[in-house]
Amino acid sequence: MRVIFAGTPAVAVPSVAAVAASRHELVAVVTRPDAPAGRGRGLSRSPVGAWADEHGVEVLTPARPREPEFLARLRELAPDCVPVVAYGALVPPAALEIPRHGWVNLHFSLLPAWRGAAPVQHAVLHGDELTGASVFQLEEGLDTGPVYGTLTDEIRPTDTSGDLLDRLAVSGSGLLVAVLDAIEDGSARAEPQPADGVSLAPKLTVDDARVRWTDPAFAVDRRVRACTPAPGPWSTFRGERIKLGPVVPVPDAPALKPGELLVEKSRVLVGTATTPVRLGEVRAAGKRAMPATDWARGARVAAGEDLA
Repeated sequence: MRVIFAGTPAVAVPSVAAVAASRHELVAVVTRPDAPAGRGRGLSRSPVGAWADEHGVEVLTPARPREPEFLARLRELAPDCVPVVAYGALVPPAALEIPRHGWVNLHFSLLPAWRGAAPVQHAVLHGDELTGASVFQLEEGLDTGPVYGTLTDEIRPTDTSGDLLDRLAVSGSGLLVAVLDAIEDGSARAEPQPADGVSLAPKLTVDDARVRWTDPAFAVDRRVRACTPAPGPWSTFRGERIKLGPVVPVPDAPALKPGELLVEKSRVLVGTATTPVRLGEVRAAGKRAMPATDWARGARVAAGEDLA
């Protein structure tokens, strides 16, 4: 089939590479427009756009997919199908109707669970033991279309959202190509999503990433892992924000009040609503990330100080 790939961030790169290496003809990619990045805030190509540039593939960057110029070019390219991974913009009906097999979306959850922008983060945050990926027919609703296929993956006790997303990006790329193959062969069957089990996964905000020390230790651990690497878990010390790396619940540690710090020779503990957690890395404003013991030594944390 002639395909156009739609995607933007790094998590979509394994899929565009897999589609390009498949039996299908990749004629172009659609990605979000170049955006300011880095300290100089110069315009930067998206990871998918950069991949396409390196491989000589045409790049389409409409500000909005409903633009007449974009729709006209889409018709000229005449794709049979448009596979999508984390494109980042709503696709209007006028664009959905152009490919004869429509747009098929790789989504990183077992639909109808965790529809929305941050399915992996919410799966980790809410303590799911199992997640996966789904390829479904894109339609106007939010991740509501019928599903062609799924795969599953166990969420490991130390998985961050970044860890899990990296794994699903690779395994999901194979699922996406398998669905494209089945569509071309005529063997693909899209099943409607069940009405039960629907949950929503809106993008996590910076406020969501603030660690709540009044939560139980297991919930603190989940929040930190769910918000790693983005938007980045954080707390405050002496009124200034610090970023935190993974934490580890320590059931046999001395009792501490929520947020209370205890600096020991080989570890730094913080109190929660239940047992304390051991801090991993800490990054103070304007500083590099460092082991919590080094941070505590440099900050000269005093007895009774806390994180808020």
